[in-house]
Amino acid sequence: MIPTPAKLRISLQQPRHLIVSNSDSDTLSKHMRQLVQLRWMAVLGQLLTILVTHFSFGVELPLQKMFGVLAALVVFNGLYEISLRLGRRIHALEIFVGLLVDMGTLTFQLYLSGGATNPFVFLYVLQVGLAAVLMAAPLAWALLAISTLCFLWLAETAHSLNLPLDYHLGIESFYVQGMFICLVLNAALLVIFVNRITRTQRDRDARLAELRRRAAEEEHILRMGLLASGAAHELGTPLATIDVILGDWKHMDALSADPDLVADMEEMKAQVRRCKAIVSGILMSAGETRGESSEETTVCEFFEDLIKDWQNTRKSQELHFENRFGEDVDIASDSVLKQTVCNLLDNALEASPMWVGLEVARDGDMLVVRVFDRGPGFSSKVYNRLGQPYQSTKGRPGSGLGLFLVFNVTRTLGGEVQARNLAEGGAEVVLKLPLDALLLKED
Repeated sequence: MIPTPAKLRISLQQPRHLIVSNSDSDTLSKHMRQLVQLRWMAVLGQLLTILVTHFSFGVELPLQKMFGVLAALVVFNGLYEISLRLGRRIHALEIFVGLLVDMGTLTFQLYLSGGATNPFVFLYVLQVGLAAVLMAAPLAWALLAISTLCFLWLAETAHSLNLPLDYHLGIESFYVQGMFICLVLNAALLVIFVNRITRTQRDRDARLAELRRRAAEEEHILRMGLLASGAAHELGTPLATIDVILGDWKHMDALSADPDLVADMEEMKAQVRRCKAIVSGILMSAGETRGESSEETTVCEFFEDLIKDWQNTRKSQELHFENRFGEDVDIASDSVLKQTVCNLLDNALEASPMWVGLEVARDGDMLVVRVFDRGPGFSSKVYNRLGQPYQSTKGRPGSGLGLFLVFNVTRTLGGEVQARNLAEGGAEVVLKLPLDALLLKED
């Protein structure tokens, strides 16, 4: 039986452009958060520069006006800090507006402190560099044009600083010292900020790649579910015919006289009943929401029934079951979870026909299911690609879907799958599922 999980079907209905849009929104929020942090650094840097220049270097500055501009920048940045903490969605144009405000603040501060002759005029390069990294090319070029106009306006209108022409003193010159500080500041902030932006972009690309991979896998499962539902309708008639023929053979004297043939016919009828149950399960699971038709059970009862059904329909020499769950918990008797565990047991049985182990435990709010065997273990080729479809050593067309379904169903339920080869031989697969996802949903 290959039931399509209800939650998985819902996730497939989410348009891909919404997934990309959400990722873009997260990236913009990270960029804005970094700009806010950088702006706080700029506020502190401007405050220290104004105080040192005025009181240490003896340069007369209009402190009241410059502190007023600085206070306006603090209010603007504080509002953005609050909006980010509240989780407000950030739009791409807001980053351009933020850099425009930073450029306007820098322009007014330069106008009040020497204009184009102020060595910190080169901070325009930092803002244009950030625009080139953060924004589309047209907006970055627009900010470059605005910074050029600001520089020309400062050169024409602002009064120069009353500093001695001491450039020949080298590093002892106040102007050369200011240029040196501006150069180091520009370079350091560009390195820090560009590295952060690059890391954010890499994380975003990795998330998008993972989302695309999951969407492709979920679409694959959806196609499998549709094919399984269609096959279930088609298989009903031939299975019923085989069941009738086996019943007729059982009453034929020539066949019923042979005990071996009677035993074989009973086994065939049992397998036919199993096939009919699988077909019925597929048809019942199609379109079914988790918990709508599920019955309430407990973890211990669920696994006891699962083991009983599995042993009645499989030829296993020994199934070692150990229940370490502890205090029982009510859950939904869901066919998806049942098939997930059965897939693991079937894989273990094929690798180790003589012995299969199953262990159920609890880790906090997680259900831990451990399936292990004494077979040859996972080959390196299969192990490196676990969870991908058609990764199997069985050599049959269509094989290798069991673990693929296990990985996707577990991920849909909010759990995780771990697999490894055991040192003493064999392999182990561990499912960790949140108990909240297994509860029976009530109307």
